[in-house]
Amino acid sequence: MLMVAKAMLRPLTGINVLDLSRILAGPHAAQSLADLGAEVTKVEAPWGDDTRTWGPPFQPGFDSVEVASYFLSCNRGKSIVVANIKQEKQRIRELMDTADVVLENFKPGGMERLLGGVRDDQILCRISGYGQFGPRRDEPAFDLTMQARSGIMSITGEPDGPPVKVGVAWIDVMTGMNAVSSILAALFHRERTGKGCVIDLSLWDTAIAALVNQAHNALAGHHPRPMGSAHPNLVPYRVFQASDGWFAIGVGSTPQWTTLVRALNLNAPEEWSENANRIAQRDEVEAKVQAVVQTHSRAELEIMLKGVPCAPVNSVMEALEDPQSVARGSVREHRNVPILTSPLRLQPSNENNEV
Repeated sequence: MLMVAKAMLRPLTGINVLDLSRILAGPHAAQSLADLGAEVTKVEAPWGDDTRTWGPPFQPGFDSVEVASYFLSCNRGKSIVVANIKQEKQRIRELMDTADVVLENFKPGGMERLLGGVRDDQILCRISGYGQFGPRRDEPAFDLTMQARSGIMSITGEPDGPPVKVGVAWIDVMTGMNAVSSILAALFHRERTGKGCVIDLSLWDTAIAALVNQAHNALAGHHPRPMGSAHPNLVPYRVFQASDGWFAIGVGSTPQWTTLVRALNLNAPEEWSENANRIAQRDEVEAKVQAVVQTHSRAELEIMLKGVPCAPVNSVMEALEDPQSVARGSVREHRNVPILTSPLRLQPSNENNEV
C-alpha cells in the first residue's frame, strides 16, 4: 500500500546543489539534500549514470525512460542535465557558478584538471575511495572491495564459512550520509562566516569508523571473528530457528534477560543474570533458548516476548508491507514510480508527528 506523507519542512529551500557524482555515495547524498528542499541538478554523460544499466530489474524511470531500479534508489528529486563534461566544460562551469554546493567523485585531482576549483564562498564535497591523500589515493574502489579491505567481511558470515558482504552497498550509503552531515555543517559555517569549505570524504574513512565496537574490541586485543548473527559483546543476541522460520532475539540488559527467562520458562542459573557470564557460557545459553524457541511460531514468540527486542527475519517485501512501513508511508509514488520515502522528516515544532 502506498501512502502520501504529510507535508514536511524543507529547510534547504533556496540552496542550489550541483551533483557531478555517479553511482551511489554522491548521488545518495544529493538525493537527501533534495529531500530537505535543495534544488539539485545532476549532470549525466550522454551515456548516463552507470547505475542506469545495473539491472535487471528495469522499470520506467522518473522521465519515463526505462532504467535499472538501482538508479531510482538514489536519484529522486533531481533535475537531470545531459552533458559531456570533457567537451562542454564552459556549460558545466556556468552551472557551478550558480551552485552553493558542488558534489563530485572524480579521481583525486580530476575535477581541477577538468573544471578548475570553486569560489571561497562555495562548498565542495569530494567523495573518493581512499581520500585525497595517502598511498592508496589513486586506487579504484567499489563498495565490495572496501568491505573486503576494511575488515567488515572478515567478521560477516557464519563461523568457518567464506567471507560475506553486507547485503546492500553499506559503505557507499554511509558515506553518502556522512556527506549530508558534513554539507549541513558547512552550510551552517558559511551562514556564520560567509566562507565555504572543501570536504574530503572517503569510503575508506567511513568504513573504518563504522567498525565501531569491533574495531575497539580489536584494539583491546580481542580479535573479531565471524559469528553469524551473534554479537561479540551480548548473549543472547542472534537469530534462532522458530517452528516456522528464523526469529531474532536481542538481550541488552539484565531486566530484558529476566523477562526472557520468565517468558520462555528457562531453567537458567542465577549467574546468567550477568552478561559477562552468559558470554563465557554462550553455547549453553543459546542452546537453552533455541530448545524453547523452536517449539513456537514467530507470531507466538512476538506475543510471549513483549519487553524484549525481537522480530521475525522478514523478506524485503515483508518489511516494505509491514504495518509500520504502511503507517509511516515508507513507500510512495514519485512521478508515477513507487519509491522509498526519505527518512528525513522535519515538521514545525507546533505540529504532531503523524503521517
